[in-house]
Amino acid sequence: MVSPRIAFLDVDGTLIDSGEVIAPSTIDAVRTARQKGHLVYLSTGRASVEIYPSIRDIGFDGAISAGGGFAEVGDELVITRTMPEDAVARMVAFYEESGYDFYLQAFDELYPSPGVRGRFATYLEDDRERRGEIRADHESVSDHDEHPALRAFADVRPLSFTGIAKSVFLAGDLMAFDRVLEALGGDFHVITGTIPHMGRGSGEVTLGGVNKGSTIVQLLDLLDIDAASAIGIGDSNNDIEMLQVCGVGVAMGNATDEVKAHADEVTTAVLDDGVWNAFRRHGLI
Repeated sequence: MVSPRIAFLDVDGTLIDSGEVIAPSTIDAVRTARQKGHLVYLSTGRASVEIYPSIRDIGFDGAISAGGGFAEVGDELVITRTMPEDAVARMVAFYEESGYDFYLQAFDELYPSPGVRGRFATYLEDDRERRGEIRADHESVSDHDEHPALRAFADVRPLSFTGIAKSVFLAGDLMAFDRVLEALGGDFHVITGTIPHMGRGSGEVTLGGVNKGSTIVQLLDLLDIDAASAIGIGDSNNDIEMLQVCGVGVAMGNATDEVKAHADEVTTAVLDDGVWNAFRRHGLI
């Protein structure tokens, strides 16, 4: 009998592609693994509110969100790792002085600057042109009429400095990451490369020491599960610590070379049955 395992799946680039299209085999893999008694958790840079119902409805045992800022077991929030208000204020002041667009992630709220919606609308349109038509054997997890992110980013209102776990910055300046890292890197965890095609003009910021991997360690302790039984699967720089702390770290075939270098193995790409093949290799299905 196979001992139960716990798997942590990144969302963008792992569960779904950049156009929010998912391979049917991925859905089958998640549901079959859980039917066989394994645990499957999301582990994403998205805030909980950005994990759309069509993603949650696949069926998961819980989620790590906001790049390690929060962890849920079922519907219960069990870990919260937010920034002090003065840290949020300092971060926002730098973005505003630099003229960078940004949004703040709380557990169930997003706080965008006024230019974020326009930047994402342009990004999504450019990505749609790059991808062409969705393959008939795959399906989208987002609304075809209006992308959910555009609805969320249209809600511009006074920022909250309370309960914020992460920020994402967006700039036309390709030196933005370097400047954010220089200004904030001493006290914050700053990474780039998590938004495809934006390169070093974007990135995400959490409090120093807060990342997917360190939150997985806390969650495994709460669940009384040995890290050796954990499988982490991801494709982007914010997945590196996750791959390092799990017993097996799997990079997607579409992952960056840096991520692959930190992985124990590489599976196939996101729409080429990458999750299914990783689960099959390790006996989850």
